[in-house]
Amino acid sequence: MVGTAFGSLALVGDAVHNLGDVAGLGLGWGAEGLATRPPTERFTYGFGRTTQLAALANGVLIAMASAVVIVEGIQRLFQPEPVVSGPVAWAAAAGIAVNLFSARLFGHGHHHDLNRRAAVAHLLSDALVSVAVLVSALLVGLTGWLWLDALTGIGVGLAIALTAVQLMRDALRVMLDAVPPHIQILQVRELLQSLPGVVDVHHVHIWCPSTTQVALTAHLRRNSDPAKDLALLHRAKAALREVGVDHATLQLEPADSELDPI
Repeated sequence: MVGTAFGSLALVGDAVHNLGDVAGLGLGWGAEGLATRPPTERFTYGFGRTTQLAALANGVLIAMASAVVIVEGIQRLFQPEPVVSGPVAWAAAAGIAVNLFSARLFGHGHHHDLNRRAAVAHLLSDALVSVAVLVSALLVGLTGWLWLDALTGIGVGLAIALTAVQLMRDALRVMLDAVPPHIQILQVRELLQSLPGVVDVHHVHIWCPSTTQVALTAHLRRNSDPAKDLALLHRAKAALREVGVDHATLQLEPADSELDPI
């Protein structure tokens, strides 16, 4: 490792961040493979939750790595070690190029996929961290201030920790069946309420069975002819797909029925 060979904690931190991304990509791709497996009689919802577990595990690993880098940085503030700035700067520049190229390979289809969004965010943050390492190496070479590398290493560790916290927070929200951030539940209620014949919408639940799917269940009270129920269901599901709901289960009830407590 270049950072270890030439004494740069900042570059070591950058490498740790990159290793976290590699681990995250491996976990994410493995989980996506499991998520494509069909449901079974025991796992009737399939294996979509494995993508959420992978995101959470990745966040934990990154948080542990950040703690190591921060502690080492604090120690080096009091006991600086020599840094060979030239190779460190070149390695940081290479890291910038690799991370930006890798982020571009993911394209633009990652916004509603937690694993892909996390991977792209990590790659872009890695590029910014590499910029900080590059600037630090150049300044150390010009000024001889070895504490700059330790301070940059601590900053890198804090950046890694922030990424980990955000990733774990998002993963936990999904695992606790929170409404996805790109779905507005009030908009969904109003959309269903506006359908012909619908007089009330209740028991609306929206969650993510996996990092790429959005599911909904709801009860609709309607005063239309029951013979039109099939058309109402088709119209409702088509409208829900337009706002990002992939799978909807709707229960139709008579307009004069009492609300159940479920």
